Amino acid sequence: MIFDLAIIGGGPAGVAAGVYAARKRLRTVFITTDFNSQSSVSENIQNWIGTTSLSGLDLAQNLKKHLLAYADDVVDVKEGETAELIKKIGESASGGNFIVKTNAAEYATRTVLITSGSQRRKLEIPGAAEFDNKGLTYCASCDGPLFAGKDVVVIGGGNAAFETAAQLLAYAKSVTLLNRGNEFKADPITVENVGKHPNVKLVKNAIPVRVEGDKFVNAIVYKDAKTGKEIRLGVEGIFVEIGLIPNTYFVKDIIKLNKYGQIPIDHKTQMTEVRGIWAAGDNTDGLYHQNNIAAGDAVKALEDIYLHLRT
Repeated sequence: MIFDLAIIGGGPAGVAAGVYAARKRLRTVFITTDFNSQSSVSENIQNWIGTTSLSGLDLAQNLKKHLLAYADDVVDVKEGETAELIKKIGESASGGNFIVKTNAAEYATRTVLITSGSQRRKLEIPGAAEFDNKGLTYCASCDGPLFAGKDVVVIGGGNAAFETAAQLLAYAKSVTLLNRGNEFKADPITVENVGKHPNVKLVKNAIPVRVEGDKFVNAIVYKDAKTGKEIRLGVEGIFVEIGLIPNTYFVKDIIKLNKYGQIPIDHKTQMTEVRGIWAAGDNTDGLYHQNNIAAGDAVKALEDIYLHLRT
């Protein structure tokens, strides 16, 4: 059979689109390894609209329950499958059909929505893995309020790192930003605005060496790249912003990715350069990447897909 739509990815974006697809009665194959997202590691998410507080695992379970409650015989959920390739077959007025190949099967579909998200580039130094989610985190939006009144560190030098530092200033006692290089990659005006805050310290040529702690983080050690001296900084929170890796490896042969590996989209419709394929969430070149934004962009895409298929 040929599906109306294939949704690839089971995070907030994918599930939002899946629920809408079910309600609009679009015959859909929903392909996901699982329902976890980047936020699954967070113990306390406070900005998921409509829910005051929940853990990342609870969010994943709620997403799955919501989709299955509406799926009925319209959305065929293929949990445990991973997309490996998308290829186009034939041409038509609507742009043609596609084959989505997974590790378990192949599915023919008229349209595709890619919501495969991204994964944060991990800090790979001693102690980082041990204290992941024990004071070391990759999501200021999710975890920032947990560090109210505490001294924290942000690792990174791009716009995301400075935006994280700015967010944390609403809660933290102090924020120290550690940048490996001698120059910040963030926009100069952003560096200036954040750097002039009295509770911020910007440190260049700081190479992270190890994370220390007991049950939770209590320090980070970094090396001064110029002097070679190791410096121990006592902190209770470490926020890592050293980049994202979009999960787009399986579309590189059909969609031209940007230099960051993201999928360029029409920001009005979420459609890619390939007619019949849309994308939403952290795998796109969208300006902002958060759970609520991903879900909204996916709904936007689904509305456009529905018009594409039905009008």
